[in-house]
Amino acid sequence: MQNDFCRLAMENKREIFLMGRKLGMTQVYDGAGACVAVTAIEVCPCPVVAVRTLDHDEYVAVQIAAEKLGNARRCTNSMRGFYAKANLPTHKQLREFRVPDSSEYAPGEFLDLSLLHAGDMVDIRGVTKGRGFQGVVKRYGFDGGPGAHGSMFHRRGGSYGQREEPGKIYKGRKMPGHMGAVARTVQNLQVIRVCADEKVCLVKGSVMGANGNLIIIRTAKKDKR
Repeated sequence: MQNDFCRLAMENKREIFLMGRKLGMTQVYDGAGACVAVTAIEVCPCPVVAVRTLDHDEYVAVQIAAEKLGNARRCTNSMRGFYAKANLPTHKQLREFRVPDSSEYAPGEFLDLSLLHAGDMVDIRGVTKGRGFQGVVKRYGFDGGPGAHGSMFHRRGGSYGQREEPGKIYKGRKMPGHMGAVARTVQNLQVIRVCADEKVCLVKGSVMGANGNLIIIRTAKKDKR
């Protein structure tokens, strides 16, 4: 089964970059009968809005959009004109991706699930769940102090600074603060199944963020197969 995944992945030469929404986790069975935990991602049709070239823009990239904006009045005139150049309606999401060669793409072209095949290795980027203001035990995994009532030191971080010399706390010290709600990337996740009719792909393992979060899918930069 692994050889079939590799063969299918080699047939897909075009670089993958798509946007979608995390639906949640479930489980499926592979060809050997093993139960595999997967994350379901609803992939949006992503039109190409603009193409950046080396001669005109001094770098090579492709800009794609996702999720049509229902109320056009929420968009500025400049953004409406930007989308009108590609004969597209305004969209809610717009992202730019660096590519080796942008000549393969044209404004108005749609990128969809046809880019994905079972066995592809992808990198997925999203925003983690926000945990609010947390202490060092939850934020960094500190052990804390004894659990007895008289210790008066249970979930604190201990001593953070020094005395008169240097008389300050150095930057980077692990202290209580805001936790989560940051952009993260998970590398080398395998596409297990592509459901074209439902516009859903199943990716092995977990993906960061809450259900409904925006997810960016790209070709794996460090394919370890």
